[in-house]
Amino acid sequence: MKKWLINNFGFSKREYNALLYLVIVILLVTFAPYLYQNYLSKNSAQADTEHKALEKLVLVDRYNKKRFGAARSGVAPGASKRLVKYFTFNPNTITEKEWQQFGLSYKQAMSIVNYVKKGGKFYQPEDLKKMYTISPEKYEALLPYVSIPKTEQLDKKDTFNYTKRETVVVEINAADTLELDKIKGVGPAFARRIVKYRERLGGFHSKEQLFEVYGVDTPKFNEIKDQIKINEEGIKKININTAEFDDLKRHPYLSFKQMNAIIQYRKQHGAYHSIADLSKVLILKPETIQKIAPYLSF
Repeated sequence: MKKWLINNFGFSKREYNALLYLVIVILLVTFAPYLYQNYLSKNSAQADTEHKALEKLVLVDRYNKKRFGAARSGVAPGASKRLVKYFTFNPNTITEKEWQQFGLSYKQAMSIVNYVKKGGKFYQPEDLKKMYTISPEKYEALLPYVSIPKTEQLDKKDTFNYTKRETVVVEINAADTLELDKIKGVGPAFARRIVKYRERLGGFHSKEQLFEVYGVDTPKFNEIKDQIKINEEGIKKININTAEFDDLKRHPYLSFKQMNAIIQYRKQHGAYHSIADLSKVLILKPETIQKIAPYLSF
């Protein structure tokens, strides 16, 4: 064919090659739409198959949810096949097998049995509500069958019949932690904090100073204020004319700079004669002087 074209039409070799490429391009353009349409139809069939499979899975899932939806109401999947039997029972004594007869799963039954074994107790039928494994629907079904002996119901009242603390009045500057613990509203840890702060302070001269103890707010203060009294003779005073830095350093009302200023002023100007002389120490504010006055002697 090549020779025939060259002889009859006088094509050169380059023109022949160009003609050949042109023919190939025409063929591709002509048949490409058919090939592309065939490819789309195959993909469409595959997508349709996948869509049908997905719809089937959704239908199966809906069926399972409908069939085993009882699991959400406190009955395990498959439990619906078991025969649910209700009978009068004491939740403090029945076994896990008996719980399972109510339609609960083994795990649900064991969680309730373990609760009782660890010291938990049902004092009244309504206590079943506190078990998260029992759904509201299952609780309503079980409630008419719960029977707890009156002796066990009375146990709950006995639990709260603790001995009330007698009202006491404690002298706070002399009391140790054991005596402070007798105050209603003061426990061992709180008593230790009071004693620790009292030692730093040198003693309390007013009840309101308890607000300076960590953990004391207005409700706590109102609870304990009538149970304490203060003897100011128990306050440990500091002789301001002989005190050194170590004697003052733990006092909560003075900063290090103020302590040092008090000592340096005394060394330069002589002894203090009264609380008024402290006002000459410029670093001391009037409110600070007023706070430390009960703890100083001249």
